[in-house]
Amino acid sequence: MTPCPLIIVLPALMLATLVPARADWDGCVASLRPAAEAKGVSAETFDRLTANLQSNPDILKAEGYQPEFRTAIWDYLAGLVDEERVQDGEAAMRENGQALASAQSRFGVPGNVVTAVWGVESNFGRNFGSKPVVQSLLTLSCQPGSRRPGYYRGELFAAMRIVQSGDIDPRDFTGSWAGAFGHTQFMPSTFERLAVDGNGDGRRDIVHSAADSLASTANFLHKAGWQTGLPWGFEVRLPEGYAGPSGRGHKQPMSAWASRGIARVDGRPLGDGSAGLLLPAGPNGPAFLVTRNFDAIYGYNAAESYALAIALLSDRLAGKPPLATPWPVDDPGLARVDRRELQSLLIRRGYDLDGKVDGVIGDKTRVAIQAFQQQQGMKSDGRASASVLAALRR
Repeated sequence: MTPCPLIIVLPALMLATLVPARADWDGCVASLRPAAEAKGVSAETFDRLTANLQSNPDILKAEGYQPEFRTAIWDYLAGLVDEERVQDGEAAMRENGQALASAQSRFGVPGNVVTAVWGVESNFGRNFGSKPVVQSLLTLSCQPGSRRPGYYRGELFAAMRIVQSGDIDPRDFTGSWAGAFGHTQFMPSTFERLAVDGNGDGRRDIVHSAADSLASTANFLHKAGWQTGLPWGFEVRLPEGYAGPSGRGHKQPMSAWASRGIARVDGRPLGDGSAGLLLPAGPNGPAFLVTRNFDAIYGYNAAESYALAIALLSDRLAGKPPLATPWPVDDPGLARVDRRELQSLLIRRGYDLDGKVDGVIGDKTRVAIQAFQQQQGMKSDGRASASVLAALRR
């Protein structure tokens, strides 16, 4: 019987498609070997860490979706600065009081600020990320479509030097899609520059030692310009119809802001120094005067929403109240406890979430929400909101 031509042609086409891709990958990996050696990575270390490594396509998907840049500020903060995280942060501060006090004594950064970074980055050590750091960075260095391959190659070589030096066991070297790892999610080059020994055992281990991580984070903020005794900023009220200057980088004396009718929500004087006016949701939402210490937090991850999450969480950990001004949205975002309930209700209705009820709104949860919204005749945007949860409860 003469075989159908498609049975012969299709595998040939598939092979022709796959082989060059594999060849390109192998060629890129091979081309990095001399560059790595020039940056202090031995040939043995390079070969050992790259042997049989494949590209991970999920890494590029994650690079294209970064919530701090794509999520509405009220949704972003609803999941990062909720009562659950405040309570967990208070417990973490009690448990690590000595390490936080030592870090503050060495670097001048308050323990509540360092703890807030810890909470936002890894939920106080509960979520380091499960992606092998070297594989992630190799993918971002060699896979077509990566946005900054040159930057990630530098991080890849730093990661290899960390393993080579014995600071981190390669079996424990997992982290985020971008290669950040440990309790407070340092990039490899940041680890090399700024990680310190916080518990006195002679090692810098931000994977197994909370004390090392907290001290290293305090050192980072210190080197980023943190000024002891200066607040990161505070919430303010704007005069009605305010249309004046704003922006984190547009800093002016506090007296200049006061002359425009801007006042603290708690009624206290603005104080001395200079600050920029941050309006993350425009003039109708919460407003903040932010100092150079906010800029130091911003240096940890260059997104204003991210820096604001840490700043607001640090305030809550210092015993300050939630924001006085509501966000300008009719359908609020959800705290993590509500997100978990939403996921449970979606699963109960037969939507495929792989059984995950973790409060993380990933692709499968967004797709399920969108399908439910379509079924209910709601706006189909895949957003985890109060209205969606209310509809699911019904």
